[in-house]
Amino acid sequence: MKAVIKYIFIPLMLISVMACTSTARSSSAEPPSHKLWDELVKRHVDAEGLVDYKGFVKDKNQLEEYLSQVSSHAPDKAKWSKAEQLAYWINAYNAFTIKLIVDNYPVESIQDLHPTVSIPGVNRVWHKKFFKIGGKESSLDEIEHDILRKEFNEPRIHFAINCASYSCPQLRNEAYTAPKIEQQLKEQAVSFVNDGKRNKIEKNHVELSKIFSWFTKDFTKNGDLIDFVNQYSKVKISKDADIDYLDYDWRLNEQE
Repeated sequence: MKAVIKYIFIPLMLISVMACTSTARSSSAEPPSHKLWDELVKRHVDAEGLVDYKGFVKDKNQLEEYLSQVSSHAPDKAKWSKAEQLAYWINAYNAFTIKLIVDNYPVESIQDLHPTVSIPGVNRVWHKKFFKIGGKESSLDEIEHDILRKEFNEPRIHFAINCASYSCPQLRNEAYTAPKIEQQLKEQAVSFVNDGKRNKIEKNHVELSKIFSWFTKDFTKNGDLIDFVNQYSKVKISKDADIDYLDYDWRLNEQE
C-alpha cells in the first residue's frame, strides 16, 4: 500500500512543480519603449482625460503593437529601477484597459463587461485574464492589487491608473516614463484632488471620491485621510472636517 501511495505521490509532485513553472513570469533586462503609447494617448485623449475610443479602434494595430512590446518585456526587478518598473505597470494597466474597451466597443460602461456570474472581489471584469505579461496570463486586478499596491508603497498610483469611467482619475495624455514619473504623479494628485467633478472640498466639509474610501489604508500610512488630501488640496481642510463620499459614475469616459 505504501508503495502505491509513493508512486501516486511522485507524479502529483511533478505535476505541481510543472504547474508552478508554467506560470512563472519571464523578464526582460531592458524596459520597452513607451513611445507608441505616448503617441496614441496624445492623439486620442483630450486635456480633460476623455477618450476618443473610435480613434483607438482605428489605431488598434498600433495599440496591439505597443501591447506586444509590453507583454514581451516584463520587468526584471534586479535590473530595472523602481521608477522604470512603476512607469511600466501604470502604462500597462491603462493600455490594457483601453484594449478591453476597444475589443468590446461600443459599450456604455466597463461594468457591462462583468462575467455573467459576477462575484464582487472574486469574479469581475478586472479579474479576467485576457493578456499575458512575460508569458504569464494576467489581469488588471493583478496589476493593481498584487503589483502596484503591494510592491511600490505609492498611493498616488490611484490617481494615475484609469478604469475607463467618468469618476476615475483622468487618463493622462502622455506616457509615464521613469525620468518624469515623480512629477507626473504629483501633477495627477493635484489635478484629481482639486477636480470639482471628483472631489468637492470646503474647509469644514468634504465630499471625496469613493477611491479615498475604497483605499483608505493606502492613503493613511503616514497620517489620517485629511492629512493626505491637504498635501494637494488648494483649499486647506480643517482637521475635524466632516467627510462624505460621492457616488461613483461608471459611465464610459468617452469624448462626445
